Amino acid sequence: MPYSSADRATVLVEALPYIQKFNGKTIVVKYGGNAMVSEALRHAVISDIVLLSLVGIRVVVVHGGGPEINDMLQRVGKESRFVNGLRYTDQETMDIVQMVLCGKVNKDLVATLNRMGGKALGLCGIDSGMFSATRLSDEYGLVGEISSVDPTIVTDTLERGYIPVISSVALGEDAETSYNINADTAAAKLAVAMHAEKLILLTDVKGLLRDPKDDSTLLRVVPVSTVPGLIKDGIISGGMIPKVDCCVEAVRSGVSRTHILDGRQPHSILIEMLSDEGIGTMIL
Repeated sequence: MPYSSADRATVLVEALPYIQKFNGKTIVVKYGGNAMVSEALRHAVISDIVLLSLVGIRVVVVHGGGPEINDMLQRVGKESRFVNGLRYTDQETMDIVQMVLCGKVNKDLVATLNRMGGKALGLCGIDSGMFSATRLSDEYGLVGEISSVDPTIVTDTLERGYIPVISSVALGEDAETSYNINADTAAAKLAVAMHAEKLILLTDVKGLLRDPKDDSTLLRVVPVSTVPGLIKDGIISGGMIPKVDCCVEAVRSGVSRTHILDGRQPHSILIEMLSDEGIGTMIL
């Protein structure tokens, strides 16, 4: 059933107090998963980001690119290898990670944002020493742990009216190399350094579920004090643990709200940011 003009006006009126509340505030969006692979979802996410930027919200995008890296490794005949959920990154793999993330994936996102009316600028964590890192462990190869964040170049980009789009690669602090960085971690660290109002992680699930097979068991609000118990009970498990850990660290370090949203749902960012309904799981 098509929306009437009155319906559209009601939606805009509902959004107004949220636009006023977040005007001039910084939000960091970690973009990845199906929302990056599906063309329809990709356009929905990009249009959300452009709209938020146009109404005066300072949006920073941090992205990964696992599927694209896998594809390029396959093309060159190199097998993807994972250790405890992290990509083992030897020098050849690191070269490909840097080429794919800082090159093709980053510039494709910037191009799409610009085509859809945004004003985007591509950066990587190496630029201006934004992310410095040390080797996490020899068992992971050139996977880094962020040791410091300098958000100056990101702040300057926002001040000039651009949407910064940042790939999760870091400058080696303990060696003359680049490091592969988990994009969730990079987004959380940057949100803290920028005193962001919100950190939003787009994922391939609805949020935190008490029963993974039942979407109606979604936990809409999770205080950080309850997280250890949820992990102990197995409600937070597997790949969701590091995502939640990122959110907890961000909240404890000054970010007002963190959100785990279903990137498979079109316009999930707008529903969370500009409506009374909200979506996904909020950790605070």
